[in-house]
Amino acid sequence: MESFEQILEQYRPMIHHMIRKLNIYKNQEEFEQIGLIALWEAYENRQEEKGSFTSYAYITIRGKMLKALSKARRTEDTFVYPKEEFWNGETDPDLRPPLELETLLAYCDGLTENETKWVVGTFYNQLKISEIAEREGKSISAVKKWRQGALAKLRMRNH
Repeated sequence: MESFEQILEQYRPMIHHMIRKLNIYKNQEEFEQIGLIALWEAYENRQEEKGSFTSYAYITIRGKMLKALSKARRTEDTFVYPKEEFWNGETDPDLRPPLELETLLAYCDGLTENETKWVVGTFYNQLKISEIAEREGKSISAVKKWRQGALAKLRMRNH
C-alpha cells in the first residue's frame, strides 16, 4: 500500500485538471485545497475490492468540487453586494431635482398672494405654519386659513 505522499504526488495533476475542466477561475487555491482534502478522504475510505483507486479518487474530487461550487453559487445568490457607487456616496443622476421655485409658482396661478406665500413657505422653504406666521407677522390661524384656501383651490383645479 502506497503512502499518502506518493498518492498526492501522483494525483495532484488530477486536481489541477479538474479545476480547469470545471472552469474554476475564482478561488483556485481554495478549490485546490478542496481537491486535496477529497483525495485524502478517498485515500482513507478506499476499498480495493470495489474498483480502481483512480476512478474513486476522480469521482470523489469532482463531487467535492461540484458541491463547493454549488454552495458558493447559493451564497452568491443569497447576498446582494452593492455597486461601487453606493460606497462612494454617488447619487443617481436620473433622480429628479427638488421642486424649483418657478415650477412651484406655476401651480400657484389663481391663488391669492397670501395663499401663494403659504405654498412657497411650506414646499420651497420647508417652513412650519408657525414659522410662516412669524415671518409674515400674522397669526397662526390666519396662515391656516391661507392653507385651507390654497388646498381647496388646488383640489378643485385637479378634479
